[in-house]
Amino acid sequence: MNIKTTLILGCTLAVFSHAFAAAMIDAKKSTVTITAKQMNVPMNAKFNKVSGTVDYNPGAPDATKATIDIDIASFDLGDPDYNKEVLKKEWFNAAQFPKASFISTSIKSGANGVLTASGKLTIKGKALDVTFPVKINKDATATVFEGAIPIHRLAYNIGEGEWSDTGMVADEVVIRFHVVIQ
Repeated sequence: MNIKTTLILGCTLAVFSHAFAAAMIDAKKSTVTITAKQMNVPMNAKFNKVSGTVDYNPGAPDATKATIDIDIASFDLGDPDYNKEVLKKEWFNAAQFPKASFISTSIKSGANGVLTASGKLTIKGKALDVTFPVKINKDATATVFEGAIPIHRLAYNIGEGEWSDTGMVADEVVIRFHVVIQ
């Protein structure tokens, strides 16, 4: 191989590897919401601050890696008094555990642009294994990852003491995410 071919190949590889480097999550366009039931009535809330990175290459989706952090203090139930209540020790204990996170351990490609993600979901200091489908949409400027993670809140010690009674607040919670990278 001559020097010109080596330089062209080197530059091509450098551009290619840089094009698929880990991308920061677009915090303004990304959302994480939850749906739970209180007295059997669906209740929706959202986290207003989401950050992290996704390392995604459409040519090698099984090599995808993701790290997502959620600021617990940004939890919003739509009422300032409820927001203060859920940050207390019995619920999220935001003073001791200011963030929740997901770190992927494996991502496998599937049919129709759907990946299966596995990893550790850490909430209130408790890390548990989760696996869930992730749908990918791509447009001219962004890649969007969407999905839902069903969890049991009591497995993460969310709702301690009198709040561990599932008659008032159900144990099942669905975390929905819409993560955008550019």
